[in-house]
Order: sequence, then structure tokens, then C-alpha cells
Amino acid sequence: MAERYGGDPERAELAAILHDVAKYWQTSRMEAVIREQGLPADLLLYDKELWHAPVGAFVAEHHFGITDSMVLDAIRYHTSGREDMTLMDKIVCLADYMEPGREFPGVDHIRELSGHDLNKALIAGFDSTITYLLAQGKRIYPLTIAARNDLIVKAREA
Repeated sequence: MAERYGGDPERAELAAILHDVAKYWQTSRMEAVIREQGLPADLLLYDKELWHAPVGAFVAEHHFGITDSMVLDAIRYHTSGREDMTLMDKIVCLADYMEPGREFPGVDHIRELSGHDLNKALIAGFDSTITYLLAQGKRIYPLTIAARNDLIVKAREA
């Protein structure tokens, strides 16, 4: 995907390798890193599935010595998105969302969109996530809504 959309394949590969470095940590361990390292405390009010991304960025920087802010941000925002996502943010977020092992309603459509329109595929991914969270009666992380809205505004301006 990085090559298709003009991104840096080496940086994308590094972000892809490290993006889930904290995913299987115990919740208490992720919570401790969030609290002790001054990561956004509001994360603790939302689904734990979000936590591994900012914790993973911390680990990538402080345990693996990654200093490339583009790689770190792609790791940090791969679960939530954000406003003004960089190309690297978009690539890692979308690749993670539709990786081959994932099966959920609409994933094939998102995969199809990803072949020709990165932004439309991301919007569809965020829509799917938001719809799922609404159906589950869960809170939606504000960065996810902001990311979706930002992509929609920019698509209309293009």
C-alpha cells in the first residue's frame, strides 16, 4: 500500500512491524504506562483496544530506540486515527484494519476501496467502527470521529 500511494515502504514496514508491540500486554500493564508516562489519560475512559497504540508508540521509542516521528505517530494513531492524518498514518491504520485475518461485514468492500482510494477506504473503515461501537452501546473515542470528519471535509474540498 505504501508503494501504491507514494509512501515510504521502509518506514511503513517498520511501523507495521511495531504497531502491535503492546497489543497483548495485560490491561494493568498498559494502564500503568498510560498513567506513569503521561500519555493521554482520557484513553482510560474508552475501550482497552485503543490503549495498545499509544503504549506501543512509547515502547517503540523508549525500548526500541525509534526516533522517527512519522513512524511513531503511525503506531500511536493506528487504532483511533486523528485529524490531519499523514499518509503514513493512513497506510498503517488502514492496513491494520483490513489485514487478511480480519473478517467482518463490509471488510471486502473496504479492501476493494483501498485498491484505488485510500481516503474513501479509511472513511468506510471509520464508519464501520463507529457503527459497531454504537450497536454495542460503547463510547466512541473523539479522535476517531475527528479523523472521519476531517477526511470527509477534505474529500469534499478536493
